Amino acid sequence: MEKIKWGILSTAKIGLNSVIPGIKKGNLGEVHAICSRSPDRAKVAAHSFGIEKAYGSYAELLADPEVDAVYNPLPNHLHLEWNIKAMEAGKHVLCEKPLGLSVDEVDEMIRTRDRTGVKAGEAFMVKSHPQWHDCRERLRRGELGELRLVQGAFSYFNRDPEDIRNQPEMGGGGMWDIGCYCITMSRYLFEQEPLRVVSSMERDPDYGTDRLAGVIMEFPSGLAHFAVSTQLALFQRMHLLGSKGHLEVKIPFNAPVDRPAFVAQDRGNILMDAITLHEYPVMDQYTLMADAFARAIREDGEVPVSLEDARSNTRVLEAVFESADKGKWIEIQS
Repeated sequence: MEKIKWGILSTAKIGLNSVIPGIKKGNLGEVHAICSRSPDRAKVAAHSFGIEKAYGSYAELLADPEVDAVYNPLPNHLHLEWNIKAMEAGKHVLCEKPLGLSVDEVDEMIRTRDRTGVKAGEAFMVKSHPQWHDCRERLRRGELGELRLVQGAFSYFNRDPEDIRNQPEMGGGGMWDIGCYCITMSRYLFEQEPLRVVSSMERDPDYGTDRLAGVIMEFPSGLAHFAVSTQLALFQRMHLLGSKGHLEVKIPFNAPVDRPAFVAQDRGNILMDAITLHEYPVMDQYTLMADAFARAIREDGEVPVSLEDARSNTRVLEAVFESADKGKWIEIQS
């Protein structure tokens, strides 16, 4: 299968540290070009990774006829503009999460995708990792009985005023940055959409971004609740509790690329220390995501995370913010 030629839209850290190395380790893609508003930064990045072309503007990269697909890791508030420009330039688009900052933004991207006929998706790399595929298969086989509760926590500490995560006008804050993971994986595990949500948020007094939030989502068959923070110790974990057992995903979101991943399972007798540890081989979930997206392009298949799925996640995120503002449960409109 002919490799996809990728263009990387900016020299953002997530691209340099994770996505470009992931693409390069895969079988179905090569990084053909990278751009930055600073030509020098683009040239340095290109030299570091052996990338053929470096451009001093986003528009120049989109005009390159050899670029098949664009990876967009720009700040959240720029996703809409440059995703649409990329699609209108005939490029397939894989965009960092969150895809958009409102359902209206995602709807505009869906219309553009449909009009241009390109492939487009949201870069939730976690959905490519086998640990999650295995968890869902165990749920489907009934190993946990009925899934009734999903619990999650995700946090790190960052008060850098220059960081886009601390700038609300750029779509900063914990819910857009990391709360979206807990929402999408709860939806993935229940294989349902939540009926309503309630949340509480604490905002940074200097930046105005949400720095601590708790959320409860009510699904047709159970509950999911999670907490996220941009100003707590680095931590992440997810628990899946059923009527007959429990799964604990040890590193649910940033699965390591240098050692195995683990999921612990007990069958309702954890107090007796009867725990089975499931091990998953060393792998890079960014490689898996990039290769799956490339395969969707070449075989005209489904992308790993569709814009429609991104729309559903964004709808929940909007409800979370509305609940925090109004102090009450918010119904999720279908």
